[in-house]
Amino acid sequence: MLIAHISDLHIVEAGKQTYNIAPMAENLSRCIEHINQLQPRPDLVLVTGDICNNGSVEQTEHAASILRSFDIPYYLVPGNHDRRENIWKCFGGGACPARSGDFINYVIDDFDKCLIGLDTTWPGNPGGQFCPERASWLDEQLAATNGRPTIIFMHHPPVKCGVLETDEDGFDGVELLKDIVSRHDNIERILCGHIHLPVSAQWCGIQVNSASSTGMLLGLDLSLQLPSQFYLDEPSYLLHYSNDDGLLITHMVSTRNNDGPFSFEEH
Repeated sequence: MLIAHISDLHIVEAGKQTYNIAPMAENLSRCIEHINQLQPRPDLVLVTGDICNNGSVEQTEHAASILRSFDIPYYLVPGNHDRRENIWKCFGGGACPARSGDFINYVIDDFDKCLIGLDTTWPGNPGGQFCPERASWLDEQLAATNGRPTIIFMHHPPVKCGVLETDEDGFDGVELLKDIVSRHDNIERILCGHIHLPVSAQWCGIQVNSASSTGMLLGLDLSLQLPSQFYLDEPSYLLHYSNDDGLLITHMVSTRNNDGPFSFEEH
């Protein structure tokens, strides 16, 4: 199984740049073109939130118009910059196949591994949230997998990653999430975004992978003292590859045009 994973697109209105400086629509188009040309082809693409920058219908529709360029199935969950109702209006029944109550939670059961999309958004707050209603739903879905290898994808990482801005955002109810996932030993990976950097961490015995933003990187200051800032970079994405031994391997892929390839034997 091969999964392409992008995050934090931060698309604004057509013809504009995010924060008047970041060409995020162009970056997303570059990522899509790069992923569409991959061999072997990914089975699907996961988009872990912050589809647009302020959650408006106009921005969400613009993002949808670009994402339709994928010729591979893609699925998404909302981030804190999105609005659930607008994500559902633009993607419901397609890239968001279903919902549970007010939340955009759903299960994709068409692949070798079970994939669970989890809505961790908290309206009016930048941080994540996991409430009893979502806990009951997730516990029920995990029980229904009957031990089948499962990947959870969501926007907010359940662990502080040493990035001041997102660490300060927090995650309300993370102990409840910890309690749920600890009951199930078939969760292979938690995939997320929000950090705007490629980050790996071990949490509750589960590997957590955050995909970078498609072009807006948060500044990394492990002293956690510098003010929040971001840098522009070439768009990138993650590839999660299930190898012949059944292990899930993650690679970061840049869309940058590098010199080469060069043969080791010739040099």
